[in-house]
Amino acid sequence: MNANLILLQAGNAGTMQLVLLGGMVLVFYFFMIRPQAQKAKKAKSFQDGLQKGDRIVTIAGIHGIVHKVNDDNSTLMMEVSPGSYIKVERSAISMEWSEQVNKAAATPSK
Repeated sequence: MNANLILLQAGNAGTMQLVLLGGMVLVFYFFMIRPQAQKAKKAKSFQDGLQKGDRIVTIAGIHGIVHKVNDDNSTLMMEVSPGSYIKVERSAISMEWSEQVNKAAATPSK
């Protein structure tokens, strides 16, 4: 009788540990993995939607305006000053910083 009771209690403890481990995996997924994947998807969508004349900022902090979207669709020409162009990868464009620059340009300064 005592041996059966000990085996039943050990089985319940193992099940409880499995449930807690599953709960931890769900917490990591919903609080870390899923938001990061959504942010990456939004950034990719932003980078794919760039057109001539958009104000952008690279992850290195270079400010400029999209001058030309190249045919290979992975690079673009960026005008950093009048008549001065650099070729940059789309993946090197920061969505957050570009949105801040565009927001600041849209609001009138006093």
